[in-house]
Amino acid sequence: MDISAINTQMGLSGLKGVGNMPSLTGTLTEKTDKAEGTLFDSFLNTAIDNIKTTNNYLSDMENEKIKFALGETENTHDLTIAIQKASTALQYTVAIRDKIMDAYRELMQMQI
Repeated sequence: MDISAINTQMGLSGLKGVGNMPSLTGTLTEKTDKAEGTLFDSFLNTAIDNIKTTNNYLSDMENEKIKFALGETENTHDLTIAIQKASTALQYTVAIRDKIMDAYRELMQMQI
């Protein structure tokens, strides 16, 4: 099962994962500088969007908790959904961060 299918099942279709990262297209004769810059730019923008989405889910969860605590709502269903979305998004973000840190450590240990 790929990342987009998991995101759809968990209700996180707004999250964009590494599985959705655009790939390089074109022939080998094209300028690689532009393609590599575009790939890195896309990857960085996707990572920033994922962090913003995770922060939005965490904010929504806090708002639902406050509403429930103040008695403004008695709907525990919305609270539970907000908590689960925030938890899943945070776990996803941490997993991606861990993979990036592992790749960085591996690159730093390479001998030239």
